[in-house]
Amino acid sequence: MTENAHTIDWKRNMWIIWLAVMMTGIAFSEIVPFLSLYIDTMGRFTSDQLNFYSGAAFAVTFLVSAIVSPLWGKLADKKGRKLMMMRAALGLAFVMALTGFSQNVWQLIFLRGLQGALGGFISNSNALIATQTPKDQVGRALGIVVTGFTGGTLMGPLIGGSLATFLSYRQIFLITATIFVIVFFFIWILVEEKVPEKPAEDEKPKPKMRFSDLANWKVLLALFTTTMLVQIVNMAINPIVALFVREVLSGHSNITFITGLVAAMPGCATFIFASWFGRLGDHIGTKFMLQMGFVMAVIAFVPTAFVTTVFWLLFFRFAIGIADATLLPAIQTLLSRNSPDEMVSRVFSYNQSFQSIGSVLGPLCGTVIASVFDYRAIFIFTAIVMAINGTLFYFNIYRNKTVH
Repeated sequence: MTENAHTIDWKRNMWIIWLAVMMTGIAFSEIVPFLSLYIDTMGRFTSDQLNFYSGAAFAVTFLVSAIVSPLWGKLADKKGRKLMMMRAALGLAFVMALTGFSQNVWQLIFLRGLQGALGGFISNSNALIATQTPKDQVGRALGIVVTGFTGGTLMGPLIGGSLATFLSYRQIFLITATIFVIVFFFIWILVEEKVPEKPAEDEKPKPKMRFSDLANWKVLLALFTTTMLVQIVNMAINPIVALFVREVLSGHSNITFITGLVAAMPGCATFIFASWFGRLGDHIGTKFMLQMGFVMAVIAFVPTAFVTTVFWLLFFRFAIGIADATLLPAIQTLLSRNSPDEMVSRVFSYNQSFQSIGSVLGPLCGTVIASVFDYRAIFIFTAIVMAINGTLFYFNIYRNKTVH
């Protein structure tokens, strides 16, 4: 247990941050259903141009985040995670408000990039939980926080789509900015963090720690790679999910509604099971839970490639969400347990960078594979990636006795 965990109510912190990341998840995802439509209002674009600008607007946020996240992580380790969460919330509120006033597509793309540059809320939320929570409760706490963000991202598109029926796109961006302002005050007033005391003037300052100074830096790098590969797998299906649903349905039934259900299934499963699996990992071993997650993912992905009915498609997508519920809290827990407190934010921000890279590469891989082969080949590809990921994890981390 960290010294700080004795002096603050970590459970209160956990539930406050759970609510804050849920609100953040709603804010991030409620603009997804209409972003392409918003771009379409900014000019007379051909179909190819609209596809390009929409893809660029989505990708630029992740690309910039991948570059900038470690800088915010380093600052968080010095100044405190709570301060960085407040900085991110206020910065995102400002950017979202400006996005609502965009006059052309290039302004929008620039502001989407700025959104990536000013982010870091989720990674610092995880870092704060990891450093202010007893070590034997970290898996449970991080699992609960995962359910908050997942729940928010599930509700966001529904809320955004509903708002778009009676409000303008610009007004929804202003509502999104307001959510971030509320989150800012929420964190400022309610979250506690004990920042390590500064050394006395006559005390020699500790030498600055670098990533390469860590005893388990290779383990952390392997976990970053695991995060990236999991994100590639999760995002690969996104570009063609509606097209695959249409193929399975053979043109019958409500394609839009079924697509929404299929897209929501993994998130629903993660929301239901993540906190439970995080708590289970604290008891039976986080490394074992992570290895089981890889096995479950492969078992779920392979038959998905051969489904012929919507029922089985929904079933296996839900199963993939259960695998994610095993993997995501376990990765975060291993990162926190193998990082010194003074570097936790940097470690989580590096992990965020790798996740952002996966968010860019996943849709690209899915699109290329669907073009060269077919939609079903994507699920075989993702199964192979998860099998490779699990094999690397087994040899690099699972058998490593120094990994906690």
